[in-house]
Amino acid sequence: MGLSGALARLAVRATRVLVVEVPGHWATRMEVEHQLLRRGWRPAWTPADADVLAVCGVPGPELSELVDRLWEQMPGPRVRADITSPGTVGSALDAAAALLLDTPHHRTDAQERAQEPEIPEDADHGGHGGMGHGGMDHGGMDHGEMDHGEMDHGEMDHGGHGGHGGMDMAPEGIPLAEGGEDRDGLEMDVLHLPLGPVLPFWPAGLVLRCSLQGDVVVNAEASMVDGRNDDEDDGAGAAGPSAGPAPAAVVRCDQVMALLALAGVEDAAACARRARDALLCGDEDAARDAVERLHRTIRRSRLLRWSLRGVLPLDPSDLEQHGLPRRCLGDAHDRLLSRVERIRAEAGGTEPTPAEDGGVPWAVVPDLVTGLELGSVRLAVASLDLDPHPAVQAVGHG
Repeated sequence: MGLSGALARLAVRATRVLVVEVPGHWATRMEVEHQLLRRGWRPAWTPADADVLAVCGVPGPELSELVDRLWEQMPGPRVRADITSPGTVGSALDAAAALLLDTPHHRTDAQERAQEPEIPEDADHGGHGGMGHGGMDHGGMDHGEMDHGEMDHGEMDHGGHGGHGGMDMAPEGIPLAEGGEDRDGLEMDVLHLPLGPVLPFWPAGLVLRCSLQGDVVVNAEASMVDGRNDDEDDGAGAAGPSAGPAPAAVVRCDQVMALLALAGVEDAAACARRARDALLCGDEDAARDAVERLHRTIRRSRLLRWSLRGVLPLDPSDLEQHGLPRRCLGDAHDRLLSRVERIRAEAGGTEPTPAEDGGVPWAVVPDLVTGLELGSVRLAVASLDLDPHPAVQAVGHG
């Protein structure tokens, strides 16, 4: 018993946490990330890797269903932490750590849980994809982290249910590709693949439904999980924001961190995170130091140039066509340098960029990613300075 307890406490010190951000609850998510770093805990990128599921905010009905499905996919011992505000993060993680050591609780959980996750029969064409197949990561992310075993099969098209063309089905409800016409008139397989709304370093709540021929996106549609129309009552959904928009420099540091993490440059991503946390806490000296280190690291990194050069290049005609600000000019590497220069100027006390130099509207994302290879889509989205989504008027991962 003593040895088992010691091993359990040792395992808790290496806890891995899968973080789900409800759109608008950026402050809670950032505080969770900060607390994980302080405790020596690590983020998990898939349910199979997670010990704790940390839900930041109160999800609406659509996101609640997806969160429940992620919970079903987590192996035991497992703990769920519902965190409604930044001030409750510490106590929620303390409670999760204590519950991880509660053997009777885990025995009960193992006895009560279903032997196999339930796959709904009424999943419609192109539904929200949970973790999605967006785990085909570029750069430093491990391709094995998001394999078919972690896809949310329940959200894929079920050709045998609901009359989606009588598509042949693979085992466990995974659909095969459909036929579609290529640009040269030949027929090619078309796979419909949702990205989001729960992906590491992905805008909170964004669902991007991609149609693929081979590994090229030939069509895309974007939506917001639990999104509401303007004429709906403000109290109709539980996923409303818990805070107003984040400070611009904090947003940019968060977006830079996401792009660097996806590109696999961990030391630079750590610098961006330190700068973000220092700016959020108002520690100007620490923020300036972290930003200067970030700037030097990015300038010297050959890996970053190799990873980001040629990803979503935009010329002046593209900016005019989509109504994009001038700082979007160039490829993902150019936009990264531009964003870091702006952070550097703001951390040094320079006046902020004029308001008319706004961000990228979410509505243009499908047009921008069409024609890209799937492996570049997440880098492309992370390289864009996305506006706050109108459904929540707050920021998530960009």
